[in-house]
Amino acid sequence: MVYLITTIIFDAEGIIVDTEVVWDKAQEEFLRRRGLVYQREKLKPLITGKSQLEGIKVMMDECGISGDLRTLSIERSNIMRTLLESEVNYIRGFQEFFDQIEKDYKTCIASSMDPSLLMIIDKRLDLTKLFEDRIYTIRDANCASKPDPCIFLYAAKKLNSFPDECVVIEDSPYGIEAARRAGMKCIAITTTYNIELLVGADTIVNSFDEIDPGTFS
Repeated sequence: MVYLITTIIFDAEGIIVDTEVVWDKAQEEFLRRRGLVYQREKLKPLITGKSQLEGIKVMMDECGISGDLRTLSIERSNIMRTLLESEVNYIRGFQEFFDQIEKDYKTCIASSMDPSLLMIIDKRLDLTKLFEDRIYTIRDANCASKPDPCIFLYAAKKLNSFPDECVVIEDSPYGIEAARRAGMKCIAITTTYNIELLVGADTIVNSFDEIDPGTFS
């Protein structure tokens, strides 16, 4: 059976909210405190889509950082929290795209982001006005980080949608792989990575302006 697309699942960071530059600043500060330089091209693809603890574990392994995992994670979260309170905004074109599709599709957020950080973004940008209670994180769902498909399957179940009915909008290689494993179509936007790292997606665009919901099938 072939299903029509009824459901659009949005990743949060790099898709709805422009946090990637903010994360880069947080990584730079976290590493600067240890006399280290943030090698973005090396670290960012390994961290994006991971939980806070998993992201810190990657940095410890790749940068030779020692210390208590949770203590380091709290420090990094505090740096990010301070930045988010003043610097985060919507991704260009998202609001216009959402206004275009919200009446015709079921929508939700499915993110690996720490819920406490997502709450700060919600307070600043009022995500719940757009998505109401349809904002899901891996912690809320007791899921593993992407590329595990659990968060996307959880979101589909909450919306009473089959995976075949869902299209995921993502910006990271791990997110694309998670959508593929979930049996969902995926549109990737080059807000965070170059097109070469997004080749696993069904469609790759440079902005929301290039997405035509009329072509969903």
